[in-house]
Amino acid sequence: MVDLLEHIFQLSAAFLILCSFYYYRHFKRVRRERKLTIMEFLIYISTQVALFLCAGSYLLLFLDRNFG
Repeated sequence: MVDLLEHIFQLSAAFLILCSFYYYRHFKRVRRERKLTIMEFLIYISTQVALFLCAGSYLLLFLDRNFG
Protein backbone atom coordinates (compact mmCIF):
# COMPACT_ATOMS: atom_id res chain seq x y z
CA MET A 1 0.00 0.00 0.00
CA VAL A 2 2.84 2.38 0.85
CA ASP A 3 4.48 1.65 -2.50
CA LEU A 4 1.25 2.49 -4.31
CA LEU A 5 0.96 5.79 -2.43
CA GLU A 6 4.58 6.67 -3.20
CA HIS A 7 3.97 6.01 -6.90
CA ILE A 8 0.84 8.13 -6.85
CA PHE A 9 2.78 10.93 -5.13
CA GLN A 10 5.56 10.74 -7.71
CA LEU A 11 3.07 10.83 -10.59
CA SER A 12 1.24 13.80 -9.10
CA ALA A 13 4.52 15.64 -8.51
CA ALA A 14 5.56 15.02 -12.11
CA PHE A 15 2.18 16.26 -13.33
CA LEU A 16 2.46 19.41 -11.21
CA ILE A 17 5.95 20.08 -12.54
CA LEU A 18 4.74 19.72 -16.13
CA CYS A 19 1.81 22.07 -15.48
CA SER A 20 4.07 24.60 -13.77
CA PHE A 21 6.52 24.47 -16.64
CA TYR A 22 3.65 25.03 -19.10
CA TYR A 23 2.44 28.11 -17.20
CA TYR A 24 5.99 29.43 -16.96
CA ARG A 25 6.40 29.15 -20.74
CA HIS A 26 2.93 30.64 -21.31
CA PHE A 27 3.62 33.70 -19.17
CA LYS A 28 7.03 34.10 -20.77
CA ARG A 29 5.36 34.18 -24.20
CA VAL A 30 2.64 36.58 -23.02
CA ARG A 31 5.26 38.85 -21.46
CA ARG A 32 6.85 39.33 -24.89
CA GLU A 33 3.51 40.43 -26.35
CA ARG A 34 2.29 42.67 -23.54
CA LYS A 35 3.01 43.64 -19.97
CA LEU A 36 1.83 41.09 -17.41
CA THR A 37 -0.82 42.05 -14.89
CA ILE A 38 0.18 42.02 -11.24
CA MET A 39 -1.50 38.66 -10.64
CA GLU A 40 0.11 37.11 -13.73
CA PHE A 41 3.49 38.44 -12.65
CA LEU A 42 3.07 36.95 -9.15
CA ILE A 43 2.14 33.57 -10.64
CA TYR A 44 5.12 33.82 -13.01
CA ILE A 45 7.54 34.44 -10.12
CA SER A 46 5.96 31.83 -7.83
CA THR A 47 6.13 29.24 -10.62
CA GLN A 48 9.86 29.87 -11.03
CA VAL A 49 10.45 29.57 -7.29
CA ALA A 50 8.28 26.44 -7.01
CA LEU A 51 10.09 24.69 -9.86
CA PHE A 52 13.46 25.52 -8.34
CA LEU A 53 12.43 24.36 -4.86
CA CYS A 54 10.85 21.16 -6.17
CA ALA A 55 13.92 20.24 -8.22
CA GLY A 56 16.28 21.11 -5.38
CA SER A 57 14.36 19.19 -2.74
CA TYR A 58 13.97 16.17 -5.00
CA LEU A 59 17.71 16.19 -5.70
CA LEU A 60 18.52 16.41 -1.99
CA LEU A 61 16.12 13.55 -1.18
CA PHE A 62 17.58 11.47 -4.00
CA LEU A 63 21.14 12.06 -2.80
CA ASP A 64 20.18 11.32 0.80
CA ARG A 65 18.49 8.08 -0.19
CA ASN A 66 21.48 6.90 -2.26
CA PHE A 67 24.37 8.09 -0.10
CA GLY A 68 22.83 8.36 3.37
